[in-house]
Amino acid sequence: MIAASRAPGHRLGRFRVDTALSRLQLNRLQLDRLAIEAPDEAPVRRHQFFILLILLPLFGEVFHYLKLAMPLWALSKAFPLLCLPLCFVVLRRGPRPRGTRQILIMLLYLLLVPSFTAIFSFQQNFFLGLTAQVKLLPILYFFSFTGLLRIMKPSASEISKAFLTFALISFVVLIALWLLVPQRFYLEHFAVGDAPLFSLDNRGDRIRMPYFFGIVGIFYCYRRFFSDKSLLWLTAVAAGYASVIGIIRTRSEVLGIALILGLGAMRFSGKTARLFLLVILPFAGAALLSIPYVASIFDTSLASGFDVRRVTLAQCLAFLGASPVRWALGVGTISPLDPYGLIRYFNHSFFLADVTWVGTIFEYGLIGAALVLLLPLRGIYESRFIKPDRYGAFLGALQDYLLYAVAVSFGYPLTLQPGEFALILAIVVYERARLGAADPRFAHP
Repeated sequence: MIAASRAPGHRLGRFRVDTALSRLQLNRLQLDRLAIEAPDEAPVRRHQFFILLILLPLFGEVFHYLKLAMPLWALSKAFPLLCLPLCFVVLRRGPRPRGTRQILIMLLYLLLVPSFTAIFSFQQNFFLGLTAQVKLLPILYFFSFTGLLRIMKPSASEISKAFLTFALISFVVLIALWLLVPQRFYLEHFAVGDAPLFSLDNRGDRIRMPYFFGIVGIFYCYRRFFSDKSLLWLTAVAAGYASVIGIIRTRSEVLGIALILGLGAMRFSGKTARLFLLVILPFAGAALLSIPYVASIFDTSLASGFDVRRVTLAQCLAFLGASPVRWALGVGTISPLDPYGLIRYFNHSFFLADVTWVGTIFEYGLIGAALVLLLPLRGIYESRFIKPDRYGAFLGALQDYLLYAVAVSFGYPLTLQPGEFALILAIVVYERARLGAADPRFAHP
């Protein structure tokens, strides 16, 4: 009788123990799976990695203004249309990605409204006006790259390693060009509006190499330095930043990267270190501005080109006038098929990129300018929960680049390479949705 009374309890206790062990094993498997999902630890499949390594430069618009490499330049220009079928994958596979409605509204407005307003402003027909907005087609990369990710299903490691490998390739190519290209290749005189890869001006020899991936690589190494406390990562940051200062020599890039590095130092340091940084950072900024070509950002002489931008700015404001409709909707621009462009109307070296946000408002209006700004801001918003540790270092570097792009938008318009922001937004949205609240790289609310 006693044995009979103990048997059910014994079986029940054994069942509870087995259930507890099963749950423990399941939790361990889940923890192992999540640990593998860390970008710097997950295994990499070679074919996935190489496909991404080949395609990422096209999605990142590396060759979009690199006319020296004509075949790649032409491929980059056509790529938004070539990869358009990938956009339809998003409609058929999986839920609608976050930000879809915003991107569609932005595209419709920025393609149609300036093409329509240019009819009245510059007497060009609607379809010719559409050709002026070809530069905005890379915004479609948000859908096409998301479609590619849903087809390939790459791991977080494959995405980050392909991205960072091309960052390293960019750095190596830049150094190789600097060491090997002879002096005669640096052009001192070139057509107005051109930006040759190799140029010689008052800043010295410059290589105007697209450095989107390189800058993301600098931000990644910086975050890894604060998470790992290894001087090797800081050395990589110094090497990358030195290449920007000494070879690329673009003032907006130099100052923009410095701003993000300074903000990062304040954010990731302890309280005592922050007090020290508050003292030392002003001196670091002064040292940076002691570099002649960096300090020339405040130069208003004729040699700096300030007078050309001043005239362009005055003519933009005069053309917009006091009309609330023009300020709200913009006046459009001239098709790039016209060899003279806006110079024909203003009798001046008139390039909207020279006056950045005023040029954007001129073309798209205040409404359009707000939509343009909302693209990188959406990426920053979607990446707001990224953890500041080694697991979130890559996605955090993408967030840093968006902050950098907004910071330098007063010298480098956001409309020139919107594919960069679309690519980053696609990666962040995809990675945030893939594991949901279990993702170890995000501190979900």
